[in-house]
Amino acid sequence: MPSPFPRRAMGATAVTAACALAFLPAAANAAVEPDTTTAIRVLTINDFHGRIEANGDEVGAAVLAGAVAQFKAENPNTIFASAGDNIGASTFTSFIQDDEPTIDALVAAQLDLSAVGNHEFDQGFADLRDRVIPRYGSGDYALGANVYAAGTTDPALQEYAIREVDGVRVGFIGTITSDTETLVSPAGISELDFGDQLEAANRVAAEIADETDVIVLLTHSGAAGEDCAALADEQSEYGDLIRGASADIDAIVSGHTHQLYSCDVDGRPVISAHQYGTTLGALDIQVDASTSELVSIAGSTVDLAIPGTDENGEEIDVPQFPADEDVQAIVDDAAAEADVLGQEVVGQISGDILRGGNPPGDDRGVESSMGNLVADIYLWSTTEYENYGGAPADIAVMNPGGLRDDLLYGEDGTVTYEEVAAVQPFGNTLTTTTLTGAQLEELLEQQWQPGSERPKLHLGISDGLSYEYVDDAPAGEHVVSMTFEGEAIAPEDSFLVTTNSFVSSGGDGFTAFLEGTGTADTGLIDLSATVDYFAALDVVDPAPLGRAVAFEEPAPSPTPEPTVEPTAEPTAPPTAQPTAQPQPTTPPTREPDQELIPTDGDMTGLLAGGAGVLVLGGALLVALRRRTHA
Repeated sequence: MPSPFPRRAMGATAVTAACALAFLPAAANAAVEPDTTTAIRVLTINDFHGRIEANGDEVGAAVLAGAVAQFKAENPNTIFASAGDNIGASTFTSFIQDDEPTIDALVAAQLDLSAVGNHEFDQGFADLRDRVIPRYGSGDYALGANVYAAGTTDPALQEYAIREVDGVRVGFIGTITSDTETLVSPAGISELDFGDQLEAANRVAAEIADETDVIVLLTHSGAAGEDCAALADEQSEYGDLIRGASADIDAIVSGHTHQLYSCDVDGRPVISAHQYGTTLGALDIQVDASTSELVSIAGSTVDLAIPGTDENGEEIDVPQFPADEDVQAIVDDAAAEADVLGQEVVGQISGDILRGGNPPGDDRGVESSMGNLVADIYLWSTTEYENYGGAPADIAVMNPGGLRDDLLYGEDGTVTYEEVAAVQPFGNTLTTTTLTGAQLEELLEQQWQPGSERPKLHLGISDGLSYEYVDDAPAGEHVVSMTFEGEAIAPEDSFLVTTNSFVSSGGDGFTAFLEGTGTADTGLIDLSATVDYFAALDVVDPAPLGRAVAFEEPAPSPTPEPTVEPTAEPTAPPTAQPTAQPQPTTPPTREPDQELIPTDGDMTGLLAGGAGVLVLGGALLVALRRRTHA
């Protein structure tokens, strides 16, 4: 599955390896003489999320380390910093080992310091304080100036760190989105309050201004998009921060929203380096060598991989830096250990749970038990799950392309970590968005995508939602009816809908989510939520089919014929039938020139007639004789 936030170059601010060793803008180079200034470079990442293994444009920890090493070789005055979420929401290899391989790999890659992110609190504050920070070796890796002991303004974490390079003192302040209290388990952060970022950043900047020559704010919050004009005017906590940061703060490095940008807001660089180790951010700083006054500071980003082709002409992402061997060894060992740990049983199923098609997975255009189950898991994760701190969701949906394997009952129905991870291998986080009934209908209509290689992508939907559809209907007319918990859905109804971060950003063509409101990243990763779902149930059953129902036009009922009451027919009085009179026989007419040939019947009539003549003649003769003898 592609990244939920597509990476793209931002005009002249995004560069490739061909010019990666020349971050410093030409204008800045022309403005000062190199021998009168000290050049400092700050390299940045954000939202690495345990992506230690290479995967497409996610170059992995070893190539990331190789890039940092190459830049440091070019300019030893280089500091490597993060804006948070180094761990948590990780892929299986790191997740199964509590992200310790990620911590070890980043330390080996020369990460110098980091702001704390919301995912650093995934396993609670005690875990961060007692395990994660000691694993890094210093509180410099969890800076959080607006994180306080509950009910106080006493800092619960280290607020800042200062690094001195070549006589230049660079201060780093860390802050985190105040929404963190809704993004992680409330029980795990009950000891903490998350205060206003702007207040904390300006307060600490004033405190350390005399101790530093340059101050950089590392904030684990970011813009909703990548357009610099929109970013500068954004009405949000982050917008307030970048506009209201005091003049003591010289640059702002951002994260949390996984965006890629390098902007200038009121003369101050504001950058974000995408996600998952695809990109490095950079701040190139020039300081007067004699006075330590800041001369210039400029931001940019560099892609760690660029599109290319392999020997077969297939498109691939080509890393632009060599892999660091020591870090690669850490990654390889972690992968081998994950293979072993992946055999741990996490739950039981009562039967095969399959994707759509025959064989399973062959058809993404049909309803599947696996799709519906994952939607049920998403809904559980944002309603009943103890690690969820947000408002309870109503509905959840799952895209079929995110399902990459089945769960088979086998001999006894046991399910392992590895098997669960194979179903959803992308490490997406769960998000919630408010959709109206009309937007929900639009979302369901977007399952039909004529002209695409897959003309239909059937969404898995959670229990409680049902709809009727017609496959061969015109665009926009496939959905016939929708119900939620048995009640018809009206266009103006409102629902909180859970899905994964890929779909909520419009992935697979489901752009209706972009029209919703209040989209929030819950901070829950799909894999860990699924593992905990299995742990919460004794046995997981295959989700039933039939939530989406093919509409059938009801056959017309035949109109009953009216029953006619029989009526007595009147009886006609008997009448004497008249005796048929013989009809005169028309004698045959002899045709001219045709002889009359008598038939047997004709002969009989002639003989009878002749006999009558003879009798009559005899009677006349007798009468004459009597007269003569009288």
